[in-house]
Amino acid sequence: MAELKIDAVVFDVLGTLVDEPAGLRTGIRALAPSPDGPRTERLLLLWQQHIEREQRRVLDGDRSYLPSDALDREAARLVAEAAGADAAAVVEALARSARRLPPWPDTVSGLARLAARFPLIGLSNASRTALLELNAHAGLRWHLALSAEDARTYKPDPAVYRLAVTVAGRPVDRLLMVAAHAWDLRGAQALGLRTAYVARPVGDPPTSSDRFDLYAENLADLAGQLGVS
Repeated sequence: MAELKIDAVVFDVLGTLVDEPAGLRTGIRALAPSPDGPRTERLLLLWQQHIEREQRRVLDGDRSYLPSDALDREAARLVAEAAGADAAAVVEALARSARRLPPWPDTVSGLARLAARFPLIGLSNASRTALLELNAHAGLRWHLALSAEDARTYKPDPAVYRLAVTVAGRPVDRLLMVAAHAWDLRGAQALGLRTAYVARPVGDPPTSSDRFDLYAENLADLAGQLGVS
């Protein structure tokens, strides 16, 4: 879109750049005894539902803020207990699987391509510690990575998006938020950021009422739409 003037690109991380369910499945399958396929999926759902519920409680003011790694330990304990493997060492190893998430096939090359043209800012609900390990494990390239921990809340709270706006030092409408989750883009859009949806198998697709600035099949497609060769 020729009229889209962008000074910096802000990326969601979990689900958008890394395959979070795949990494969690790897951790769950390492439990002893190893669960079969259907049971792995049930345990994965248990983990995901706990994280979603507890982050929502924080957003609703029903629970004090805890960083994502603390919530991951809670989820890991629930999953390990459900699997009958609740030793402390097992729980800790399972919790750390949330920091060892594989990148999507286009992520590393796509970030490198975009970084040659734009400042890139990672903006994640992951804690500072978790984000450091995620970045290192997946080989993510940033000019800066920001954690929601600095706002002591979770996306889509506006305070999290303001972290990127403040750091970028640019007009809010010249920042592009990229995510595979429509709910995340709506949160950024409400604050005035431009938005780009990138399709992922584990994302939250847009509804017919969503109006984002860009829709991309992957990061290569996004780079092309932004005029990056």
